[in-house]
Amino acid sequence: MSNALTWAAESPVDRGSRPRLWWEIAIVLGLSLGQSAVYSIVSIVDRATQSTPLADQKTEVNPAQSSREVFDFLYQVLGNLFPLFAVALVVYLLWQPQRSGFRRIGLDLTRPGRDLAGGGLLFLVIGVPGILFYAVTRLLGITVTVEASTLDAHWWTVPVLILAALRAALQEEVIVVGYLFTRLRQLGWGKWTIILAAAVLRGSYHLYQGFGPFVGNAVMGVVFGWCYTRWGRVMPLVIAHTIIDIVSFVGYPLAVAWWPSVFA
Repeated sequence: MSNALTWAAESPVDRGSRPRLWWEIAIVLGLSLGQSAVYSIVSIVDRATQSTPLADQKTEVNPAQSSREVFDFLYQVLGNLFPLFAVALVVYLLWQPQRSGFRRIGLDLTRPGRDLAGGGLLFLVIGVPGILFYAVTRLLGITVTVEASTLDAHWWTVPVLILAALRAALQEEVIVVGYLFTRLRQLGWGKWTIILAAAVLRGSYHLYQGFGPFVGNAVMGVVFGWCYTRWGRVMPLVIAHTIIDIVSFVGYPLAVAWWPSVFA
């Protein structure tokens, strides 16, 4: 049975088991991206009600954590490693006696060629237009200036930014897609209800960047969610998301230098 058919065949649990699943989802999201969504919503309300227009405000994605290099490095590494425990938690929760949590959501190396091809295609379809969409929304004044990396240039800067990109990809795709799609399917939700709900969640924890990133990430969520229901694997999504973030984080200084009116 293919991964896609396996996802579609997730059997709804009986009514007596549903409250436990809802509590599990609430706990997982409260420890991870649901918490980020709440803070992000509060942040956009705060920003939108200030006298300074959104277009003149800034936010940092990968800021320096210390003026001393060794401690900045340690804080950066720890800050990107500890969130992965939530990823490990949902993989553990999805584990079955005859099938690992990794295999259940397609987070494995069984199809490297197809996963790389799918990830590359998604990057071209979502990543490139997404960067252009950000530029347009900046010009329209509905998005704050997102400083994708304000780290000083050290020998470890690029590796840490790559780690941050991989962490974000695993967090979002494993929790919001692999885990949440499986649990909501078990709760009896339909395919498009799940896709749209997860897309809104994805957009909501990016609201701190402005309304443009909310829309852009929600659209990304719809496309990624649809692909997951077709492929039954999160690995291509993780690959695409990692590439998108690496380009955004590492390429940010070049973007500022070339188009300061948009990215600075």
